[in-house]
Amino acid sequence: MHTVTVSPKFQIVIPSTIRRSLDIHSGEKLEVIPYRGRIELVPVREMKSMRGFLQGIDTTIEREGDRI
Repeated sequence: MHTVTVSPKFQIVIPSTIRRSLDIHSGEKLEVIPYRGRIELVPVREMKSMRGFLQGIDTTIEREGDRI
């Protein structure tokens, strides 16, 4: 777990190990989402890069009759 400090300008630095693991680079955008008393930072990715990310997902679920 990493700890960051909020600067007087309300800025934080994302630790390098996290930046590398999430492939975050300078100038990229992150969505800031308040969730249950915490802040979540979600990298904004281009739709083109999302192609195929659900490949192999199990779609054999029971569906309600009126939803088919």
